[in-house]
Amino acid sequence: MRSIRNSFVSLCLVLFGLLLMPLTLKAEEVGEYIAIRKTGASRIAIVLDKTAAKGDKESAWANSLNASIKGGLDFTGLFNLMPAPLNIRNSQDGTLNLASIASVGGDIYAGGSVTKKSGKPVLEMQVFDASGKSLLHRNYSGEESQLRAIGLRFCADLVELLTGKRSVFGTKIVFISNRTGNKEVYMCDFDGENVVQLTNSRSISLTPTVSSDGNYLAWMDYTSGRPNLYIKNLATGAKVSVNKHGVCISPAWRPGTNTLVTTLSYQGDQDLYLIRADGTVERRLTKGGGIDVSPSFSPDGSKMAFVSTRQGGPHVFIQDMNSGQVRRLTYSGTYNTQPSWSPNGDKILYSSMQKSGEINIFSIGADGSGLLQLTSGSRNNEYPSWSPDGSMIVFSSTRDGRRKLYVMNADGTNQKPLLRMQGEQQQPSWSVNK
Repeated sequence: MRSIRNSFVSLCLVLFGLLLMPLTLKAEEVGEYIAIRKTGASRIAIVLDKTAAKGDKESAWANSLNASIKGGLDFTGLFNLMPAPLNIRNSQDGTLNLASIASVGGDIYAGGSVTKKSGKPVLEMQVFDASGKSLLHRNYSGEESQLRAIGLRFCADLVELLTGKRSVFGTKIVFISNRTGNKEVYMCDFDGENVVQLTNSRSISLTPTVSSDGNYLAWMDYTSGRPNLYIKNLATGAKVSVNKHGVCISPAWRPGTNTLVTTLSYQGDQDLYLIRADGTVERRLTKGGGIDVSPSFSPDGSKMAFVSTRQGGPHVFIQDMNSGQVRRLTYSGTYNTQPSWSPNGDKILYSSMQKSGEINIFSIGADGSGLLQLTSGSRNNEYPSWSPDGSMIVFSSTRDGRRKLYVMNADGTNQKPLLRMQGEQQQPSWSVNK
């Protein structure tokens, strides 16, 4: 039983133990988005052609761009990637053979070429539907060191074109890893690439989160010998601490502001407080007679989901930030924690311990309707966090024995590992790029 509950150690201690890149874009702008999906199909079938190039340098660039574009589009789970057929171009004049796209079941075609201008790569990409209508024709340029970013910029434009929504490309994920032997805060790209260590406390760091503008990182660690909240300006490196007696845990930034909410106990009970970026307390938010932790905000910052024991075991509640009125959200299950409010504002994720002892992730409407279980039969799955566009979810899981990070689509499909990294990883938080 201890191994089953091991991943809930931090929260259990609180509840029961402590009691506590620049790119240049030239575009032929496209107006309304185009939702291309065959009836009953779950993915967009895209014929992805290899990037054309002349010269050794350009060919090397093309290989890198091909890998970035293919990897980026595949990561989203939105596309069925199809290689271009041999007859994709007419042999006589080199024009696009539309019949070949339809013959392999493609909905759209994407391809282009890379050239060298002033020593820098310029990627020209074109997208057509199966009828030959031009959907996108854009040039992307940058430094040679930015080839990955150039390819992903095209991916972002394509996803926005076809779905009408911003994509995950360019976003970041912060998380905890014990790769060095200590639990430190790390950051990586949306797809697990470019891992960077953000803290070197040589202690225990927990629950990192980045402000909605990407300027500040907040996290809790035990450097001082007790749990304390730290806030770091990511641009200047300046760091402050809340420095209050007692418990100080589980921060969450309020959207559109440089304030956050965290649990403090310096006034007795473990309640939620609004904190400024300089570490000072603005006001107390909860006083419900139980332990209040794990805040998460609606996109407009007007409402706050949090976990409370005020009615027995931990459940998810919602508080109006203006009136202070609180209502209970979860009634199914007896141990519900770690809420995460969707960027669209309509759903809230949370982790729930099942009767079997397994921990799974659920989605529920902000109004309490539409309860949906997203993980099952895969040991402990927890700390869910929405991507900024609401299309994907990052979470930690012990399905392969050790705590590792995974991603899935918003409906629970396409679950896959995120990182190739030593040690264990947990407590992810998906944030904007900075």
